[in-house]
Amino acid sequence: MLLDLEKSLKDWATENLESIGVCKEKLPKFEEFQQKLIEDLKKIYSEEALRLFFNRTNMRSLPSPDRLAKVTGPCGDTIKIYLRVENGWIKKAFFETDGCMASIMSGAMVTQLAQGKSINAARQIDQDTVLKALDGFPDESAHCALLAANTLKEACKDTLCCCQ
Repeated sequence: MLLDLEKSLKDWATENLESIGVCKEKLPKFEEFQQKLIEDLKKIYSEEALRLFFNRTNMRSLPSPDRLAKVTGPCGDTIKIYLRVENGWIKKAFFETDGCMASIMSGAMVTQLAQGKSINAARQIDQDTVLKALDGFPDESAHCALLAANTLKEACKDTLCCCQ
């Protein structure tokens, strides 16, 4: 089920403001702060990237995958990709991450891009492919797209990675 993006953004902003002690009851201009936070987030990430984040697209494990890879990036975020492959074609692709918003967006996009492709075509998905599909990222978050692409490449190797 797809979530309403505007409602998701509002809920996210409310949770984040309340987590730092800013709440409706104590701040008369709460809605203004909330709207500013939403506007700032929309300036940073595309609508597609935000939809992937809030819907958690493809974010789950896959029991008994045909291919599996787990990679930890230099920032400490880890992405795990699960693939179901039939006759050299990726039928299902899912991921899990302990990472930030950009890691979730990147994992969601790379698995979305991989589904329906041959293993060889999926190996060609790189950082630039992911960033372009997400309409770009801030420089400090671009490494998350690289982490997702590298994890997919590992999952596309010929043998099942036993790193569960």
